[in-house]
Amino acid sequence: MSRLFCRRAVLVALVSATLIATPPTARADTALAAVAANFAETAEALLPAFREATGHDVQLTTGSTGKLYAQIGAGAPFDLLLSADAATPARLLDEGNAVAGTAFTYAMGRLTLWSADPDRIGADGRAALKDPDLRFVAIANPDLAPYGVAARETLQSLGLWETLQPGIVMGQNIGQANAMVATGAAEVGFVALSAVLSPRTGTNGSRWDVPQELFAPIRQDAVLLRHGADNPAAQAFLDHLRTPGAAAVIDRFGYGAGG
Repeated sequence: MSRLFCRRAVLVALVSATLIATPPTARADTALAAVAANFAETAEALLPAFREATGHDVQLTTGSTGKLYAQIGAGAPFDLLLSADAATPARLLDEGNAVAGTAFTYAMGRLTLWSADPDRIGADGRAALKDPDLRFVAIANPDLAPYGVAARETLQSLGLWETLQPGIVMGQNIGQANAMVATGAAEVGFVALSAVLSPRTGTNGSRWDVPQELFAPIRQDAVLLRHGADNPAAQAFLDHLRTPGAAAVIDRFGYGAGG
């Protein structure tokens, strides 16, 4: 047996032993998530812990739930959806564009009565709404936005919907309602608590967090889309949304954790 042959045999044996002794490295995958605009900042805050825990990554595309729904129906390659409501994931499931059994509530919207004036709203928001000097109350359009529905339900529960009707000004979405209060166009407004607490856009002022019993819960549901059915990163991120660590982040940004 030649010396060259012996050397090759030893080399092959060493490589084989190394392959046997070293376990294969888990593959990192990337998912593309369609995220409701109101949850975009929170979703970004969830990513560092997710990446560290799983090795996977998620790229976020944000927009209105309605527009994201249309893009999914047109074939956009999203792997999962974080919706601003519960109806859109249910519709995607009915249409066969999402994976059965994967929808769940990942966050609960919280409603607050907010004013840019730090002295206008006290411990009980009812008093601020009954102030005779109050001229305008901003809400999102109930025909278009879940927070608008919640605002109307709150005023109805308080017996103030008809009384305040002449002074109610509506934005097309919750962002516009928030802007009307921030600029002083309306003295108070029903807005998303997440906007008031936002590290980026949140401002000072005064607020009254509306008790949940005054309006129907604002459910925000997530679902695994058909395109992401075999994407480990997509499923891992949906699982991550259910962890205690994610729940703490969601709570910090002004939402109730869903589960």
